[in-house]
Amino acid sequence: MWSEEQIIEYLKENLKERRFKHSLSVRDTAVKLAEIYGVDIEKARIAGLAHDCAKNIKNQEMLNIAEKYGYNINDVCIKSPSLLHGVVGAYISKNIMGIHDESILNAIAYHTTGRKNMSLLEKIIYMADYIEPLRNFPGVEEVRKLTYEDIDEALIVTFNNTIKYIIKNGQLLHSDTIEARNYMLCLKHMEEL
Repeated sequence: MWSEEQIIEYLKENLKERRFKHSLSVRDTAVKLAEIYGVDIEKARIAGLAHDCAKNIKNQEMLNIAEKYGYNINDVCIKSPSLLHGVVGAYISKNIMGIHDESILNAIAYHTTGRKNMSLLEKIIYMADYIEPLRNFPGVEEVRKLTYEDIDEALIVTFNNTIKYIIKNGQLLHSDTIEARNYMLCLKHMEEL
């Protein structure tokens, strides 16, 4: 497996400056969240750093890699190939960077859409991507605060915000995001009973 320095070098060469800084910030946020929630800090560090490694790949190449990787490409992904940057990032992390830890690869793969029954590491990378300090949008401060107090509640709020944003902009919703939200809400209701 590549060292952190090698991954950073790859990101410097393959990402735009803004995205590179975002990746470093997600890494740092993921480490803080891992400390709070008792998750392996090194796994959070690597997943946070590598999560966007495929962000600047062209759409057709993204579709080709995802297909080669065996990912089920649905109509939503064909119309919005950028949704595939997570699974393509997992492919690059495994086949170029030598990362073989499935928990890290899954955290990278699902950091964009989420999925049903996410692991705690997957939740941390998803939320770190959403709340890292360089992010600046209405409501981010409230979600940031909530993430450090109750990551599951923050995840539900984030799914709600994301779904509203996608609908408002006339974009397609990925079924993984809907399933992830519904799963989290069902868990919450079960706990309340």
